[in-house]
Amino acid sequence: MLRTLFAWLGALLLANLAHAGPMRLDGTEQWTMKSAEGREYRIMISLPEGDVPWTGGYPVIYLLDGNAYFPAFHAAKRAQERLRGAILVGIGYPSDTPLDFERRAFDLSPPQPAERNTPPQGGQDLFLDFIEKRLMPKVNARFKVDQDQRSLVGHSFGGMFGVYALFTRPQLFQHVIAISPSLWWRDRYLLEHERAFRKKAQAGQLDLTHSSLTLLMGEREMAQEIQDARALQIRLEALSQYGLRSDFQIEPGEDHMSMPFRVSARVLDELISTRRF
Repeated sequence: MLRTLFAWLGALLLANLAHAGPMRLDGTEQWTMKSAEGREYRIMISLPEGDVPWTGGYPVIYLLDGNAYFPAFHAAKRAQERLRGAILVGIGYPSDTPLDFERRAFDLSPPQPAERNTPPQGGQDLFLDFIEKRLMPKVNARFKVDQDQRSLVGHSFGGMFGVYALFTRPQLFQHVIAISPSLWWRDRYLLEHERAFRKKAQAGQLDLTHSSLTLLMGEREMAQEIQDARALQIRLEALSQYGLRSDFQIEPGEDHMSMPFRVSARVLDELISTRRF
């Protein structure tokens, strides 16, 4: 019954978004920002409620594909009092479609050979630069942020991007939650970055004491994709001696597109309840 309700709510949100302009939800604000290259982004903020925590700042959660998923995560955050004391930052596009496939294909992916580069891909480092050098400073200027509680949540290509961010800029986010990550993309290109990441950790070049990666998969997703995510988590267990926490979970009855709506409250709860001390 609950699974059906979540799926219905998710479908309703996507249908409404497909015909809507910029959202205006209670407890939110929106910004328009541009990258150094002039690419425009719609930034959706779920405002923190209550006093600043004893840590001196609010935890902040960056959510990819904000056009599609921000309403569900914002609603889950406001529905439970213990989740309200966080900043949720949805990163989206100036588009009326829930998922802007051309923009996200560029922002969230590695470079491709010319014969496979339709739509254009390969902007993952530029997108990370935008988050690190433009978006994060603006969030820090607007709010009191707990710099030890920065998280990234992404689905599908966004989950793949989150894993890439962990492997290549592990200092940027303490916590990454990859929902149904596309680990198979471009001949499993993340394996190369994983090996480099592991080598640096084993050489003592990374501080992973407070880092975590959670991989969430739906029971009804392709068997190969579930196997890839489980195998990644098993390989990363060896890095627990350097501080990295990794977890793999399967959500019963869910498929690739239902997952973000089904797990939104649990994802927020996991990230907000994480303690450093």
